[in-house]
Amino acid sequence: MKEKTSEDIVLEIKDKSELMVDLAYSSLLYDNKTIAKEVYNLEDLIDSLFQKIQKKSFRDVQKGKLKVDAALTLMRLAQAGEEIADAAQEIADVELRDVELHPILKMSVRESDEVLTRTQVDSQSILCGKTLGKLKLGSETGMMIIAMRHKDRWLYGPNKNTKIDPGDILFAKGPEDGEKHLIDLATGEMDEI
Repeated sequence: MKEKTSEDIVLEIKDKSELMVDLAYSSLLYDNKTIAKEVYNLEDLIDSLFQKIQKKSFRDVQKGKLKVDAALTLMRLAQAGEEIADAAQEIADVELRDVELHPILKMSVRESDEVLTRTQVDSQSILCGKTLGKLKLGSETGMMIIAMRHKDRWLYGPNKNTKIDPGDILFAKGPEDGEKHLIDLATGEMDEI
């Protein structure tokens, strides 16, 4: 397998740290310790990727593959992603410590431009048996699936090849008007995307 480039590692840190923030807030909104624990696991991954980018950048500078300024830029971007991951872990920690979330905070998260929602896929849903790529939920509803639970297994950051089955629980983010559309599709209330 081809070794990841420094740019690939920075992009992975960025994507995973964004996902962690969404999951951390979801863990609070839905009072879900399983999701909060997954934020901790992802933070360990980010720490590992951050160390990897530092070592790779130094090696690439030594070998003349990367200029010092470019290496510093990559490390600064990676560090920013790592700090976001740390902040997401602190948010998830609120859920894990059983701290009662102030109603104002829940309300403010709900009233943001993007909403986080959770819905279960009914066996009569048009979503069943289809991949996320085929459904194009992001462009059709505005809602992006950020995580899903299939039986006892969690999948974070599903991709276009991820198939939706009856009983799956979808966690999504997007505009408020897309939330109802997604829920209607998942529950079988609507049969056209």
